Amino acid sequence: MRKGVVIKMKITKDMGIMEVVQKYPDTIGVFMYAGMGCLGCAASRFENIEQGASAHGIDVDALIDALNEVVAAVESDGTEGTEESVAVAG
Repeated sequence: MRKGVVIKMKITKDMGIMEVVQKYPDTIGVFMYAGMGCLGCAASRFENIEQGASAHGIDVDALIDALNEVVAAVESDGTEGTEESVAVAG
């Protein structure tokens, strides 16, 4: 997360993966970059973010931060997320 930037958490780790993707399509790149490229698989339809991240060995807190950064950026100025905002430690 960028220093000095306060982001209201809209996405939490207990939210469903597909719920987030459907509500915030700009998050697809974050999931893909983090290593969760199987958004179309059956598990993504019933797993929450924490379960999916755990299955892929992804730091769930970093993923949640990146997802919320993208949502905040899109909502604040209408731009899409950048590489900087999707960097997620695995």
